[in-house]
Amino acid sequence: MPEIVDFILHIDKHLATMIAQYGTATLYLLAGIIFCETGFVVTPFLPGDSLLFAAGAFAAQGAFPVWHLWGMLWLAAVAGDNVNYWAGRFVGPKVFHYEDSRFFRKAHLEKTHAYFEKYGGKTLVIGRFMPIIRTFAPFVAGVGAMTYRRFLAYSVLGGFLWMSCFIGAGFYFGNLPMVQKNFKLVILAVILVSLMPMVVEAVRHRREARALGLQAASANEAS
Repeated sequence: MPEIVDFILHIDKHLATMIAQYGTATLYLLAGIIFCETGFVVTPFLPGDSLLFAAGAFAAQGAFPVWHLWGMLWLAAVAGDNVNYWAGRFVGPKVFHYEDSRFFRKAHLEKTHAYFEKYGGKTLVIGRFMPIIRTFAPFVAGVGAMTYRRFLAYSVLGGFLWMSCFIGAGFYFGNLPMVQKNFKLVILAVILVSLMPMVVEAVRHRREARALGLQAASANEAS
């Protein structure tokens, strides 16, 4: 795990090394990372948003054609979603009875399920911009037996928006002198912004639970 953290925080240096060694073949490595991050519930720790931003910055430098990057990673994200969806269909609701393990956290599954309860299929689009939720959303869609056509439409749209936002941001802003000098801080900012919706939702949920608790206490005192 420390290696993953180091890779994310210094992703510009690691990508530069990969490009120097493999050239445009680096695209396949990046596609593999995106595929695994979206395709397997045991790999939510892999970089997503930060990887897209950094890759967009390198595309702007001419490391590889930006449309090749965009297309390959979009296909990898949709393919990963499909693997995850059918894994959920195969496993079914019994997965909610699984115990935690080193690579699986039941809380992540339940949190994603709560998003589906609130947002429905839109979770597949909204969740694209939220680490962990992004990994578990297609799996939960499969567990809930969402119709495949509907799932695929949301997956394709979510992937399109995700690639466009982060690769586009990296391509147009990743090589600004201020960004280059503070790339690590920018990556941390990208991660924090991605986590903000989850934090806001958790705070809102806690406040609602506290309010319900106070109402129940008041009702008990009144009776």
